[in-house]
Amino acid sequence: MKFSSIKLPSGKSKQLLIVSRNVVTPLLSLAIIAIPLSIYHTSPSFLSGCNVFKGNWVPYTGGPYYTNETKCVIDDRQNCMKFGRPDMEFLKWRWKPHECELPLFDAVRFLALVRGKTMAFLGDSVGRNQMQSLVCMLSSVSAFLLAIQAAQPVDVSSTYDTRFRRWHYPDHNFTITALWSPLLVKSHEPEPTISPRVNLYLDEPDQAWSAQIEGVDIVVISAGQWFFRPFVYYQKGKPIACYICNNKGKMMREFTNPYFGYRMAFRTVFRTLLGMEKFRGLTFLRAFSPAHFEHGKWNEGGGCERTRPFTTQEMKLNGFNLEFYKAQVKELRAAERRGKKRGLKFRLLDTTAAMVLRPDGHPSRYGHRPEENKTTADCVHWCMPGPVDTWSEFLLHMLKVGSEAEGLSSERKLLELK
Repeated sequence: MKFSSIKLPSGKSKQLLIVSRNVVTPLLSLAIIAIPLSIYHTSPSFLSGCNVFKGNWVPYTGGPYYTNETKCVIDDRQNCMKFGRPDMEFLKWRWKPHECELPLFDAVRFLALVRGKTMAFLGDSVGRNQMQSLVCMLSSVSAFLLAIQAAQPVDVSSTYDTRFRRWHYPDHNFTITALWSPLLVKSHEPEPTISPRVNLYLDEPDQAWSAQIEGVDIVVISAGQWFFRPFVYYQKGKPIACYICNNKGKMMREFTNPYFGYRMAFRTVFRTLLGMEKFRGLTFLRAFSPAHFEHGKWNEGGGCERTRPFTTQEMKLNGFNLEFYKAQVKELRAAERRGKKRGLKFRLLDTTAAMVLRPDGHPSRYGHRPEENKTTADCVHWCMPGPVDTWSEFLLHMLKVGSEAEGLSSERKLLELK
């Protein structure tokens, strides 16, 4: 589906601005340079110290940050507009914290905060979904502002494997990369004829990320749906337990849910980062991303056909969504305490409560061409554009808060020296 005209977050027409592009660009560039960065800290969300992750989805007429025609990479499986999703109502909602406002995404401010840094998205395809959303938001909003053409990144990937894509923004010396590691720790998948269960080495990090992470400045870690698979859990090289293993001989402990393996995987990730002598990065845990299958499981005809968000009265964070969330947050808090001794910061990008309310935000059956015979609905990933773009608003907010806190700390140290 194509958009000939679309209302962007400013409320103005994209086409109107493009017409006057050559005239406006120099003036707007000067204006952006002249604006004091202090204005970005006047939002009530900073002044009140409110929790931006507690709120509701409210109607919003400003339009998405980008479309399927924006110059950025949107995986076909999440390109709901391209493949003809008939309703656009899912784009007409915005997250509203209870006690403040969540500022709109500001590409200029984001790029200023990450100048000279490397940001890695470590995890599964939902993490890559998040990274691609951010790249599209940087591309479209910056083009809309007309002042930072350099926000079109250069693909500097060292492999053709899109699971390890790497983008570089030369004028900002900013690099963003995806590190594919859906289980976070070392794993081995035997031939299906030998065993349907994956061997998961809970105390050994996956080399796919651990060999590349030490020089990264900002790490966004996430994982989720892969942990529902059948596993044999290993520690110190020996099998200790299993999940969905039909352990008739009772040779090892059998778990009835996947929470143990999930928690231990995050424990290993955080302890690995804490144990790296040269790692100095800021670590975000992007909280568990709920799926919304109804009327059956993913492989049993389940789907996600809703066209509007749940209210907080209609849907609560409970069941396995809550248990996964609690397991990963518990390990994050432990890492946070240990990190203080080394000056390492661990932060929670607390998206779960907001996203459990968005059954309408998934591709469903619009992640492929209509003529393709696909019977499985995708109620795990998120349409682009869509609710997933809110994660970048959250991320920018947290980076701004951290920058502000560091600024205040520096001011205090200067005052102490006087």
